[in-house]
Amino acid sequence: MSLSRSQLELVEGKATENSSRISVNKSEASATVQEGSRPATARSQHEGPAKAPGVDAPEGGLAAWKTVAGAFLCQMCGFGYAGSFGVYQDFYARVYLTHETSSAISWIGSINAFLVISSGLVAGRLYDRGYFYHLLYGGSLLLAFSLFMLSLAKPDKYYQVFLSQGVGAGLGAGMVYIPSVAVLSQYFHKRRALAMTIVASGSSLGAIIHPIMLNNTLTKIGFGSAARANAGMITGLLIIACLLMRIPGQQQLKTPPNLWASAKRFSKDGAYIFATLGMTTFAMGFYFPLFYIQLDSVTHGLSRTFSFYSLVILNGCSFFGRLSPGFFANRLGVENITVVSTFVCGTLILGMIGLSSVGSVVAIGIIYGFFAGTYIAMLAPLLAHLTDNMSELGARMGIALAFSGIGTLIGTPIDGAILTDDYIWWRAAVFSGVMAFVGFGCFCVSIILLRRRKMLHHADLSQVEKA
Repeated sequence: MSLSRSQLELVEGKATENSSRISVNKSEASATVQEGSRPATARSQHEGPAKAPGVDAPEGGLAAWKTVAGAFLCQMCGFGYAGSFGVYQDFYARVYLTHETSSAISWIGSINAFLVISSGLVAGRLYDRGYFYHLLYGGSLLLAFSLFMLSLAKPDKYYQVFLSQGVGAGLGAGMVYIPSVAVLSQYFHKRRALAMTIVASGSSLGAIIHPIMLNNTLTKIGFGSAARANAGMITGLLIIACLLMRIPGQQQLKTPPNLWASAKRFSKDGAYIFATLGMTTFAMGFYFPLFYIQLDSVTHGLSRTFSFYSLVILNGCSFFGRLSPGFFANRLGVENITVVSTFVCGTLILGMIGLSSVGSVVAIGIIYGFFAGTYIAMLAPLLAHLTDNMSELGARMGIALAFSGIGTLIGTPIDGAILTDDYIWWRAAVFSGVMAFVGFGCFCVSIILLRRRKMLHHADLSQVEKA
């Protein structure tokens, strides 16, 4: 970004007035002007002019793309596993935890997803302090251990499944999630959205592989052996990820701004607040198809073989939905893509009221899967776009995802409760669809505030040029 002559004269005039600023060069002045597009309330009060996000990012290289590959595998093992709970929901309800209600069973998956997302509040802070490798190795170890413990859970022992799959695996995946996404901002700036969508597509690939593997092993070799085989595959992939992922240069421990002080600054950023509210309410409806489409298909009398692959169809299209936006996100705008994808998802969730045939399952699976994947892929770039200081990216992501996790936590159990043992599907579909549209409305407000911010920024620049 280049400065006009009047802007350079203004900076040089300030340098003359204060001798301590005489070392400020043109690139720093450019970064200062660029940061003016962010709200002043979001900047650290004890820091000087914030550095432009990603100004020193290498934008590629062997280490960068190896880290992208490792983060891809982390998403495949963490979020990809959480997105495969629909297989367990069906298997537990019909075979393994028959004494439990659908709502109680869904708590296992919702706790898992909640911890994957919301543990980022702590993991983000630790990442900001420089504990990248501690989170990566510790989270991988906990996730692998918990899944092997799941294989030892006995039939109708709800607490064993809940602790190992819900709590243990959720915490382990959550420790890995934030670092695997946030580290990309140290390697990429201009191509950050592309890198993040590639990484996000890993969870969709995992959500394809895990259901196929589990549906073909749970009934053939038994729950214990199937869970151990799945845990072994995940462990191997996590080992590869740990060997691939690195941060640029020597990692230094640093003390980020106080969390509560940061939260107060973030609370003055209207676009960030409404984006967080949108993530929270949308999450209450988002997981309904992921958790229940397979069981929905079975209870409607569709072929068991087809029902097993209904979740695979959805997650397969989600893979392309997560991968494709990275190629045109810079042109269309991350926030615009987010708004469109939430609208389509809300419409399709309401459309599950009419799910009763193979055609309806395929149609919903394809369209919902694609736009659900697009939404997930845009979350990290959206939060990075709303962050003015990359040293606070972990905190911003952690806070936003923690609130989003609350929606994830309570959404599917409410679906299971209003679904009842009689499987009255329209109730859950209406509730989830309405929540999704509330989230859509919040994202609309967020994009309006973003555009207003840009207009004010351009007006300020015009006044500077005239001066």
